[in-house]
Amino acid sequence: MKKTDIAMIILIASVSVLAAFFLTQTFFGSATEEIITVQTIDEVKSDFVEPGATIFNENAINPAVEVQITPEGQ
Repeated sequence: MKKTDIAMIILIASVSVLAAFFLTQTFFGSATEEIITVQTIDEVKSDFVEPGATIFNENAINPAVEVQITPEGQ
């Protein structure tokens, strides 16, 4: 390779890197320091309140159990 070929490759690579940098800045923008507010939640506590009997009924139907429904008289 000649010296001019190597110089041309370095020039093209440099221009490509600069073009890529400016294009990414155009598309994605630069980092900004904005102050934003986010919603926070209460901390998780270890104490647990038992749910009411109306919600978790011991005699309720279990939907995971297959049930056969047949007409009366059979």
